[in-house]
Amino acid sequence: MDRTELAPKVDHTVLGPTTTVDDVERVLAEAEEYGMNACVPPSYVPEAQEIAPSVTLATVIGFPHGHHVTDVKREEAVRAWKDGADELDLVANVGRLKSGHLEAVKNDIAEVVAAVPVPVKVIIEAPLLTDAEKHRAADAVRDADAAMVKTATGFAEGGATLADVELLSEYLPVKASGGIGTYDRALEMLEAGAERIGASSGVEIVTGAPGE
Repeated sequence: MDRTELAPKVDHTVLGPTTTVDDVERVLAEAEEYGMNACVPPSYVPEAQEIAPSVTLATVIGFPHGHHVTDVKREEAVRAWKDGADELDLVANVGRLKSGHLEAVKNDIAEVVAAVPVPVKVIIEAPLLTDAEKHRAADAVRDADAAMVKTATGFAEGGATLADVELLSEYLPVKASGGIGTYDRALEMLEAGAERIGASSGVEIVTGAPGE
């Protein structure tokens, strides 16, 4: 896969707790230069949209643990969309999932999906789940009409695995995120069934691909 084909599949990301405006500007400039998407914290979405309006812009909702009440997630999603976000990465309530509250998990996601006219990718934090829980999570995400299921926030122990991508791709398009830092690793994820890569190492991934 060459750089031109790969770049639009990469969400170049900066979400750490010390993220500054300078960090966001750097990520946007790199995304614009290499043809990637960008994912930034919701508080920076208005500035990001003005700085790089041509870049497909994602932000996070209910981040990083997903324990916000549904009304708050919904309002956060609507605000992010109105501020200029093109896509939303929503953290599922993993605690509810592990408690067996599957209807609550689905409804939490569905309310956000219904509230905005942009794609919603749902983060299930796969490293914290058993395979049975991953299947149940993917069921809930699909039943809530989300656009994509995302493996991890990158802030819990563990990241994307090929096995998780293969499992989740049986249900929905997959965004593989967490611990992907090279072109070779990104390509493995795409070959396993991922359709999007989330990484803070977007430049390294894209420049590692064949082509200028």
